[in-house]
Amino acid sequence: MKTTWYCPLDLSTVVEEEEEGVIFTVVVKQQHVSPNSPLGAVSRSQSIKAGTEEKLVLHLLHSFSLGDSSFVSIFFSTYRSFTSTERVLDILTDRLEHPPGDSERSQTRQCFNKAVCSVFSTWLSEYPEDFKNLGDPSRLLRLVPLMPQDSSSAADLRARLLRTAEELSENALLPDNHRDQTSSSSSPPDPSKFEATSILGFPAALIAEQLTKIETELFVRLVPYHCLGSLWSQRDKKGREGVCWSVRATIRQFNKLANAVLASCLWPTKLRTQQRARLLEKWISVAEECRARKNFSSLYAIVSALQSNPIHRLRRTWQETDREALRRYEELAEIFSDKDNYSQSRELLKEEGTSKFANLDNRLNNRHLNRSNAQGTVPYLGIFLTDLTMLDTAVKDRLDNGYINFDKRRREFEVLAQIRLLQSSCKNCVFVADETFLQWYHSVPTLTEQQSYRLSNEIEAPSEPNPRSLMPTVIITQCPDLSASRTSLAGDGDSLFDFHSPVNNFLSKLTKHMRSPSVSCLDVDTSPPTNESTSVTLTPSTPTKSHRRSASCGNNLPSSVPGSGPDMRIIRIRMDLQDGNLYRSILVTSNDKTPAVISSALEKHSQDPKQASRYELIQLLSEGKELVIPATGNVFYAMTSSSVDFLLRRKGGNTPLGSQPITTETSATFPRIKAKGRRLVRTLF
Repeated sequence: MKTTWYCPLDLSTVVEEEEEGVIFTVVVKQQHVSPNSPLGAVSRSQSIKAGTEEKLVLHLLHSFSLGDSSFVSIFFSTYRSFTSTERVLDILTDRLEHPPGDSERSQTRQCFNKAVCSVFSTWLSEYPEDFKNLGDPSRLLRLVPLMPQDSSSAADLRARLLRTAEELSENALLPDNHRDQTSSSSSPPDPSKFEATSILGFPAALIAEQLTKIETELFVRLVPYHCLGSLWSQRDKKGREGVCWSVRATIRQFNKLANAVLASCLWPTKLRTQQRARLLEKWISVAEECRARKNFSSLYAIVSALQSNPIHRLRRTWQETDREALRRYEELAEIFSDKDNYSQSRELLKEEGTSKFANLDNRLNNRHLNRSNAQGTVPYLGIFLTDLTMLDTAVKDRLDNGYINFDKRRREFEVLAQIRLLQSSCKNCVFVADETFLQWYHSVPTLTEQQSYRLSNEIEAPSEPNPRSLMPTVIITQCPDLSASRTSLAGDGDSLFDFHSPVNNFLSKLTKHMRSPSVSCLDVDTSPPTNESTSVTLTPSTPTKSHRRSASCGNNLPSSVPGSGPDMRIIRIRMDLQDGNLYRSILVTSNDKTPAVISSALEKHSQDPKQASRYELIQLLSEGKELVIPATGNVFYAMTSSSVDFLLRRKGGNTPLGSQPITTETSATFPRIKAKGRRLVRTLF
């Protein structure tokens, strides 16, 4: 089968050719030797589009000769999504038992040996953990005698494989000596010894430097392929507790820092309002110093904590906070705004990702002029996790004929390559530990969501909500797996990068329909808790001085997107309480009826889901209007597309003054259909 496209501008022809077990994309380019010569040299390159497992593995040995120079890097970055290390070694070893060529000195054999050495050298250098995690050395012992022996590089390669096999043998004999020491848990911090206000005694620059040290060390140790959607989405399944450990470590640090901000601001409940305002100002200064160090992960964690509901609701404390500090806080939080598909975040990373220093204004530049050491960039990892999860969900793993879709792996590799590029900028960073601060940091007790809110209420008791006040910018939610949960999605939309590449063009179009709520927490670690983990998960959106509500969620997921399944939409539901400003995000599909959505919302609000019959679901519209969803109706089709905010109210409750309930007969059903049609047209054309 052959499909041909012609590209007249560059005189190239793209041909899709299928052989037994594999499909190639072939690019044929014709180059004119001179203006008067109608014929010129013809170059041909082909890259693999899809194939069987065996054909993809064997293509490692032929990719360079066929002009598919990036195949080896892409394969080793993503192969864990569709096969295993053991299977790849078995296929390559079988091929080495029957090498091509009539003799060792034949041209064919020499080219083959060169390709073998290149493939295994790349694999051993960039992914040594693949071999160290084999457990059984038998595969390496079978492989080593078959390796080429015609060069010094081949001999060195054989020696490295033998050393790895010896290490596996020793570990098999002494398994107790090969434990991950990071899993050993120390005693939890003693809350009675925690001095929250001690944070005021540390300079903001020192705090930011120590946080950047922690984040940088974690980011350098991050294994990029752990972020793949196919691996990350399986992390909570039985028997896979140890996968993606490097991502889990980053998540724990993010939540640990957010918890430190919460605890330091809420733990001393007897502080005067002015004293607590100084704590907020301190953390704002720390966030500013993190920005100067291009530590976006710590910056986002601090902003998230300050936007969390227990701190956000402290109106008197915010009123006592310095106006200049508030202005700086708004500027920092604006970095993570979802406006224009997170354009500011992507633009910053594009400008500063591999630069030596942050691009700051003159005031901050003057403060950091004396810095001579180049700074790496520590990104917020949730952006990449979201991109890869969306990509894994939207694109099929296999074609209709059963072939593995390798084009999907090429798209995933582009995101992983961005992570590795940023990691390279952090490898030469040098930090000096400050034991005094680290001792304080590790002494912070872990607060649960309920404890944080209880302390917040002790500081400022719940009161009647001010009709003129606006809702907070925060949604507090848990973030389980995108594909496994119907009630919550985690992630932050499109990639921070703005490079012109096929994967970013694809993701930009996809995220117009598949944007998750503005969730700042990376994930909730469902593994057994350690002293470093925290159950506090924070989810802000863009803050302003008036603490405006975020409208970052609720985008439709059209069925036209491959892999998206039925129509679905993310909504935000709050309880009609006295201090009812706590939102929860819920994923509503086209199959969900009102009782099921109410039950899910009650469960998310720690209420009894069996009491769903006592509540009604109300959509909050503009100008104070309300839309009552029918008790037995389909929520997805009954709601309007103009708002994603809902209210859960006990039946028979009072309607707020100024609200105008409307029935579903006046809902915007037809405008919704028209809007979906327009979005579909924009996607296709």
